Amino acid sequence: MGTSASPASIVMSRIFDGGFATGDGAIVDELCSPDLVKHQFGLAGTGQQAIEHVKAAMRDVHTAVPDIAFTIDDEVEDGDTIWVRVRAQGTATGPFFDPPSRRPLDFTVVDVARVVDGRIVEHWGVPDRFAMLAQSGVLERLG
Repeated sequence: MGTSASPASIVMSRIFDGGFATGDGAIVDELCSPDLVKHQFGLAGTGQQAIEHVKAAMRDVHTAVPDIAFTIDDEVEDGDTIWVRVRAQGTATGPFFDPPSRRPLDFTVVDVARVVDGRIVEHWGVPDRFAMLAQSGVLERLG
């Protein structure tokens, strides 16, 4: 017998599948609090600034890896906080530190979010950027 997903788990799935996988930032207005506090390196901010950073990140990820797909492999909840380990897979067919390498990418993202009343109010994101740079060929071009 399967278990039903929690509201926080549904929010996290939707932010990946309906936002980062599609590049459509409209979902941010639905799933994130207007007072969002974002702690992620390069995207940190509060309120509207944080919202805009998340929307821009969605566009950037989708542009660089248009076929990206996400799978939540593990999750743990405690109160209003959820931790997820996500597997991201796709092909680097878009610009990512130019030019597109057309190489497959398979990397991990660890997200911690506080979800209150169906909205993310605070977020910490840790994508494995080193794996992205190595797999896409960017590190080779720099070396």
